Amino acid sequence: MTNKPHPALRISTALIDSARAEGAKRSVTAEQQLEHWARVGRALSSSPFVAKDRIESALAGHLPLDAMTGDERAVVNAEIAATIEERVVTSDFSSALASAGLTTVALDDEGRLIEYHPDGTQTLLDEG
Repeated sequence: MTNKPHPALRISTALIDSARAEGAKRSVTAEQQLEHWARVGRALSSSPFVAKDRIESALAGHLPLDAMTGDERAVVNAEIAATIEERVVTSDFSSALASAGLTTVALDDEGRLIEYHPDGTQTLLDEG
């Protein structure tokens, strides 16, 4: 096992930004914060106090959270939060809303406020 960075690893901008913000509080780099989170997550999910089948059962909706230990609930909640974040990043809400005839407003990559119309046109609302 080496400590060299993986050349093809891709991480969302939102996660990097969160790692930078949290890392600044702890006086560590974003990379160090991400590695810390990964180690904590790995340790928690492989804990002998957490039964994988119970976690899967809870995530499938077959086991109520109040029937789980605190460690199990923590893993289930982390899994749910990660799944929501992943789906938000990969979901195309603007297309779905435009096809429903709704206008949306969002920030573009330069931080400008843009109004997106159902017909595909855009209106710049704020320079950022």
